[in-house]
Amino acid sequence: MSIKRDGHIHTPFCPHGSSDSFHSYIERAVSEGLHSITFTEHAPLPGNFEDPVPGRDSAMSQELLDRYFYTIEDLKKEYKKDITILAGLEIDFIEGFERETKKLLDETGPRLDDSILSVHFLRTDTTYTCLDYSLDSFASLIEKTGSAEKTAQLYYHTLLLSIRSDLGDFKPRRLGHITLIKKFQQRFPEMEIQKHIGPLLEAVHEEEMTLDYNGAGTAKPMCREPYPDNSIAWEAKKRGIPLIYGSDAHQAKDMMQGLEEMISF
Repeated sequence: MSIKRDGHIHTPFCPHGSSDSFHSYIERAVSEGLHSITFTEHAPLPGNFEDPVPGRDSAMSQELLDRYFYTIEDLKKEYKKDITILAGLEIDFIEGFERETKKLLDETGPRLDDSILSVHFLRTDTTYTCLDYSLDSFASLIEKTGSAEKTAQLYYHTLLLSIRSDLGDFKPRRLGHITLIKKFQQRFPEMEIQKHIGPLLEAVHEEEMTLDYNGAGTAKPMCREPYPDNSIAWEAKKRGIPLIYGSDAHQAKDMMQGLEEMISF
């Protein structure tokens, strides 16, 4: 499948990615014939939220945010004849931190061309777990919820909360990788998500949101399919929900990943 846009790319500002330069991503995009790319770095987490991953490196720091936007503005000018570059963020929806997230969006919204709303952190009682950090962290999440089925239920409940949340005028209109819960599915094949998909897509359609059609899962050894998988992508397409390809690249070589295994849209 050929595409003209990659709507989900990370940058050297990502503390858990590579140090590949912005130029390396842009030059790759130009060489692939893309017309447009969006840099969607992980937005700073709320200051009163404790990042649960060991390295505390899930997102860009608040102190780097201005430099991030200034860098992209310079790149837009440098490459204006070659490709359209959009300034974006991947915004974490964290249950219980909606007010702080709205404040961030109110402050950064005027500088955003594009954005994604994603769920990485799930709340169990008063603690949070990053569901895609590692197999061990995902196993601990299942232990906390009581079963793989309850973990899936919690994930889709949180996604629905994110769709319905009031995050202000600059709330992202695209929902990120809606089957990220399946990253470790070959280790937990008993986890069933299908019953959650219909209500989720209905909510996405009602809110006139789009979906991140994300190739990163195809490269994950215990997933080996896009987020969402192609059956769900077809269902979204039938409902008139736009699919936006995203490589979710954390290094330049990850760009275009998954395309061979994804449906046309």
